[in-house]
Order: sequence, then structure tokens, then C-alpha cells
Amino acid sequence: MSNQFPALFQPLQLRHKTLRNRIVFGSHTANMSVDGLPGERHRGYYEERARGGVGMIVVEPVPVHRTAVLTRGNFRHSTDEVIPHFRKITDAVHAHGAVICNQLYHVGQHGDFDNSYQPSWSPSGLPSFHDSDGSHAMTEAEIEEIIESFVQAARRAKEAGFDGIELFAAYNAIIDQFWLPFNNRRDDRWGGSFENRMRFSRTIMERIRKMAGEDFIIGLAVNMDPTSKVSQTIEQLQEVIAWHDERQLMDYVTCGTGSYFNFTGIIPHVFYADKLGAPHAEALRQVVKHARVQCESHVRTPENANYVVASGQADMVSIVRGQIADPHLANKAKEGRPEDVRPCLSCNQMCWGRRYRDYWISCLINPSAGREFEWGGDRFTPAAKPKKVLVVGGGVAGLEAARVAAERGHQVTLAEASDKLGGQFRLAGLTPRRHQIIDYLDWFERQLAKLQVKVLLNTPLDAEEAKAFGADEIIVATGSMPDGKAFQRAMPEHDQLPGIERGNVASAEDVMARIARPGKRVLVLDETANWKGGGVALTLAEAGHQVTVVTPAAAVMAEMARTAADIELRARLRELGVTLRTDSVVREWHGDGATIQSFGGAPERIAADTLVVASTNVAEHELGDTLGAPMIGDAVAARNAAMAIYEGRKLAMSL
Repeated sequence: MSNQFPALFQPLQLRHKTLRNRIVFGSHTANMSVDGLPGERHRGYYEERARGGVGMIVVEPVPVHRTAVLTRGNFRHSTDEVIPHFRKITDAVHAHGAVICNQLYHVGQHGDFDNSYQPSWSPSGLPSFHDSDGSHAMTEAEIEEIIESFVQAARRAKEAGFDGIELFAAYNAIIDQFWLPFNNRRDDRWGGSFENRMRFSRTIMERIRKMAGEDFIIGLAVNMDPTSKVSQTIEQLQEVIAWHDERQLMDYVTCGTGSYFNFTGIIPHVFYADKLGAPHAEALRQVVKHARVQCESHVRTPENANYVVASGQADMVSIVRGQIADPHLANKAKEGRPEDVRPCLSCNQMCWGRRYRDYWISCLINPSAGREFEWGGDRFTPAAKPKKVLVVGGGVAGLEAARVAAERGHQVTLAEASDKLGGQFRLAGLTPRRHQIIDYLDWFERQLAKLQVKVLLNTPLDAEEAKAFGADEIIVATGSMPDGKAFQRAMPEHDQLPGIERGNVASAEDVMARIARPGKRVLVLDETANWKGGGVALTLAEAGHQVTVVTPAAAVMAEMARTAADIELRARLRELGVTLRTDSVVREWHGDGATIQSFGGAPERIAADTLVVASTNVAEHELGDTLGAPMIGDAVAARNAAMAIYEGRKLAMSL
């Protein structure tokens, strides 16, 4: 064991259990159930993090009642059928030395009828902040029904082998709805005074303790959302937590950020600072005498986690996306190898992004996430017969293919035409606030060096040159290029933008690579409504250009709504004076301006010195076609980085 992170690897007593370190894989909706039951996908996902050295795992929330169902992948509520299926997970996690708890939840007024087919129950019948539905104000009998549903869910967790449960009282769910005067407008014994508003959580926790006995962890998940005027202040939350702690109702409390009032802070994206939740955890630690305090929210790295614990801000730290990206983060940190930890990008594209679309979650940079039971986790079986492998192209598809092939024992050469690795993903990393992408590409370079992959820069190859390497396997990852035509899906009758031949036109890629020098007034054609158009617009605006964005989508970066970063990006563009023209197309480019038209509106001419085009690229597949070699990433079809990395790993695992 290394002494690099001494605070992080001190054991911690948590009721009847001793955590081997202070790293927690906190609760999050993996959404992996099949017909409401945890299966092999779930088992593999959590077992891999236990194998990776984490101290404690908190399995995603179980809805405690028929009115609590929120996602397609939620577990079955109110039935013992889940017990034997969860037992397979708890046994697997225990076998690797980790403690495991189960979060229990009910989101009150913010339910989802499409999944529950039930009205949402809440303290006072206020509307949902997820959609336009209202909720049902519970009767006292219904309150008792919900309390008992929490107790029975805890009983099932205990019988399934969980070491404890974590009650979800965060982000304005049903428990903190009872706490908060904004939500709780009752005039009976469940509302009004502070003591009455605490009655719901107190009763749940006391009854769970009585049912489960002393050897059972009870945790409490809370949140802070300073951006919301109706949410709790830190002083009010301190009062709530101190009250519960004085009665020794919980063994630990974990504090997140954001809420259903301001969703973007719940899963912080690239525009948020690291260690976002640390000040809130520190404030709670000042008022507890019995409970442990856990810090969560954008604590991505072992360095950050060790600082939080060593400085006394918290007793333990939840790292969720960091351990989705690298399930062996804990062991690598323990062994003094933090440079080998695959760094989370805070991109949210395949974790929250897939959950947003009600799929099971994965990871942009770790496609094994959610596929552990199929792919053997984030580990690689040595090849039966090592081969000489040539990878042509050093974008993320080629980098991942080269890395995984080398991990499996193959002798790998990577040839890249340019002077840097990373391809278009490196250009994305030059966008403001996205430097984590550059950190990830630096990680690739370190891994390839350790694996003795021969990297050839400034080495474009044609088919004959590729054959001359004498490789047993050639993998083509030549990527894609801008189409040069500014094709718009809303104008499919035009293969290219009318007037594009008049000049003063550049691709988003050329702008980010500083090949093109746009004029003062820039019109960005944001055809894809993702990071490419939004990112280049932000880059230009921060550099002092006068920018107008035209997109056929209802919002700039609408395709990235799944990441929650779109809201902040649009706000920043507006702050910088960028004009956003949505539901619109560029009818014609004039060389010194453009005719644009909103859907259903009249054509309008605007002045611009340069047109910057962010559109779907065209695959560079000629080398692969000539060689008849397997192609991956954009060489197959222009898509996003998640698909490129997935294909690179999958192909290399098959060699």
C-alpha cells in the first residue's frame, strides 16, 4: 500500500461495520433491472467496483410504494420477489470485502405517471417539477401507509443481505418535502411546527431501527441547493441534521447538490467546480456528534477525495462517475498509481444521459460499464496467440483499440497522420471548460507508453504503406472530415448550402484547430445542435467575436439536453451577447452575410464576415475499403466519441 493518500485509506467504523477505506460508490440510478428484478447486468456492475477496492457501495434506490415508481428500470416495490435477486449482488460484493447498503426512495410530488400509472402522493398536493402534473395531498392513513412501505423495504433489504439502507431525503423528495415549509402546508400533526415536520422522517427511522435491530446501518441522503429561494439554507439543514443526530436516528448523512428546483446541480457537468459538495459536508460535520458525514458531488479524483477527508470536511467521500469511468480507482490510488486512473470527463453523456432517456447507464470513456457481465469487467483476457497489430488513426477509436490490444499482449503500432493524438476529440477539449478531455488524452498517452505501443506521429499511410508493415491485423480508425457542403436536414433538396462557393466559410473543426481565422461578425450554422456548434460559438464569443447561432433545433445544444450542460451553455452564450436563432435554417450564404428563415417565418438577411459550419461529417473510409480491413469509429460513420471508444474496445477484445 502506498502512502500517497493516507487519509483516504484509513479504515472507518460505521456502526457494526468497518469500512476498509473512505471511498464510497454512492447511490445513483443505474436503471438496469429486467422486469423490475436485479439481474446479471446489475451484479456485474456492482461487483466490479467492489473488486476495484471501494469501501462501501450504496445500491440505487428502490421505490418503496406503487406511487414511488420513477423509471422504467426501477425495482419492483412492495414484494419479496426481489430478495433472492438482491442476495446475489450482496454476496458478490461481500466476497470482495466491501460493505453494501440499499437506498430507499419516494419522490413525492415529483413522480412519473408514465412509469407508475399512479397519482403522485405528497404532503400538500403541490405540482411536480418534472412535468405539468399535480400531486395528491395524502391523508393521515396514506402517510402511515408510506411509512410502513419504507419499513418493509428496509426489511427486504436486510433479508437480501444488505448491511443497511440509505433514506432518500434529497433534492426535494417526499421526506424533505415534509421538512420544508414550502412543500409542507399541513395543519395537522405532520405539519406546522418544526417538530411536526420532522415527525415523518423520525417515525420511519425509529421503526426501521426497531425492525432491523442494532446491527444495521441507517444512512440519510440530503442536499443543498443555494440557487433555489424555497430550498433549505445551510443553517436550516444544519438544524434538521443536528435534530436527527441528537436522537441518534442515523449512522451517517451524505449531502449532495442541486435539487428538482434546479436539476443541473444534481449531477454537476463541466461548468461546475470540483469538490462542489465539500463546503456543505463540512457545515454538517460541525453540528453532528454521532453520525458520520459523507461528501459527494463532483469529487472525481483520489486527490480531491483525500483532501476532503484530510482537511476534516467529511469522514468519507462518494465518487460515483469517477468509479463508473474507472471501477478500479480505489485500488489504483491505494497502490500509488493515480496516474493510471481513467479520468471522468463530467460529460454526463452516457451515465445521466442514458438514464435521462430511461436506458441503463454506461460511460463514454468506459464502455464496459453496464457490460461487465458480458465483457469480464474492466479487465482483459490475454490473447491466446499474440499478434502484430497496426492501428491506423490516433483519434479515440484508434487509441482505445491500440490500448486494449496491447493490454491483451499484442504487439501494437499506432500510426497517426497529424502531429498530435486525439483527433477531433482533442479539438473538443479546446472548448472552454472542457479541458478534462485533454486530461483523458494525456492518460491515453501514459497508458500507451507503459504498454510499449509504438506511436508514429506525422505518419499518413496509404494502402500499400499499411500492408508494408507486415501486421497480422490492421485496424482502420481514420475518422471523418467536414463535408464542405453545409448540408441541412431541414433543406434536404439541397446537397449543399446555396452560395457556399462565395467563400468566407470555415468548418467548426478548422476554427478550433486555428486553421481558419474568422472575421469579427460570425454566423455559426449549428446543424447538429450538440457540443460542436455550441462549443465553437462559445469559443468565438469568449474571443471577442460577435456571434449569431442559427440552428434548426428548438434550442442551441438541444441534443445535449441529456447532459444538463445545455442550460448553462446557453446562459453563457447570452451573457456574452450571442444571438440565438432557433427553429431556423440558412437559406443562402452571400459571402458577406446570409439569408436565414425561421420555420413559418419570412426570409431575413443578416450581415456576417464569416460562416462557420457545424454539421455532420463524412467518413474517411477509403483506406478501410481498399484494404478490406475492419473499421471503427468515424471511419465507419461520423458519430460521437462514445461510439468510437465502444467500437475500439470491442474490436480489440476480439483479436
